[in-house]
Amino acid sequence: MSTYLNDYDYYLPDELIGQKPREPRDSAKLMLINRANGNIEHKNFHNILDYLKKGDVLVRNATKVIPARIYGHKETGGVLEILLIKRVELDTWECLLKPAKKLKLNQKLYIGENKELVAELIEVKDDGNRILKFSYKGNFESILDKLGSMPLPPYITKKLENKDRYQTVYASRGESVAAPTAGLHFTEELLRKISEKGVEIVDVFLEVGLGTFRPVQVENVLEHKMHEEFFEIPEVAAQLINKAKKEGRRVISVGTTATRALESSVNENGELIAQKKNTGIFIYPGYKFKIVDALITNFHLPKSTLLMLVSAFYNREKMLDIYNLAVEEQYHFFSFGDSMFIY
Repeated sequence: MSTYLNDYDYYLPDELIGQKPREPRDSAKLMLINRANGNIEHKNFHNILDYLKKGDVLVRNATKVIPARIYGHKETGGVLEILLIKRVELDTWECLLKPAKKLKLNQKLYIGENKELVAELIEVKDDGNRILKFSYKGNFESILDKLGSMPLPPYITKKLENKDRYQTVYASRGESVAAPTAGLHFTEELLRKISEKGVEIVDVFLEVGLGTFRPVQVENVLEHKMHEEFFEIPEVAAQLINKAKKEGRRVISVGTTATRALESSVNENGELIAQKKNTGIFIYPGYKFKIVDALITNFHLPKSTLLMLVSAFYNREKMLDIYNLAVEEQYHFFSFGDSMFIY
């Protein structure tokens, strides 16, 4: 097991960073990795249907991304970018401000042509994040939907024409500020075919935070502190997954966020617990997976905790070879990139 950050690095040409979603969603490339024999195949995402079996349980993160990026102006006219990170109370949010130092305590920002939202700075946190209290008339979510834009990662430089393309087709509730991107490849039609094949589809929830984009900044990865995210394992999900595990059926996780939720909620008997709580679980090589048997995931940033998680699921050296192969084969990487199925 390697704990050195540089052992999770690889070379990626900028032109392979996915800048826009694949159309249609399930036309993305799919690399299939058989852990038992090391066999690798190259297909398209809709071909995943051929690799799923009756009795499999497909677990997806059904969280919803909110249009968390908004712009406010001061009385003096200066414009600041506000990125909502997480709700603290009903009308109070922890935020990132740019440029942060331009707003003083108790100063206000006005959002929208008609000042539909007014944000007051009420606290500066030790980590530099700001606490803003919002006032408005009507429904906050409706106003945010009108004024906000999707909080795309910094490596995506092209404007997103359709907000829904940074949202899974099955997103149902939540306040995530980043998408569970492995799920972006599913269409409603593909999910219907998967269900008709006898695969059980189960929803869990993990509210994806901004920490997803934060790089590891320590050379010894064991010193890295993970950001915490709220998750929920519903009772019906726990029951279905525990039954599948007892019967020896595969539990397939759609993405690293669903994986972290599942692996954060296991008792000493290896059973999944239905609960709601925060998790700061850090999965890196040496970790023994207790619930997840197969993983659908995108290609992750160099030196990221997500690359460490997939390296724990398979093998660090082999995973880096796979990433180098993906570069050779011109796969697209990151949020709007292509996919792999490790089984």
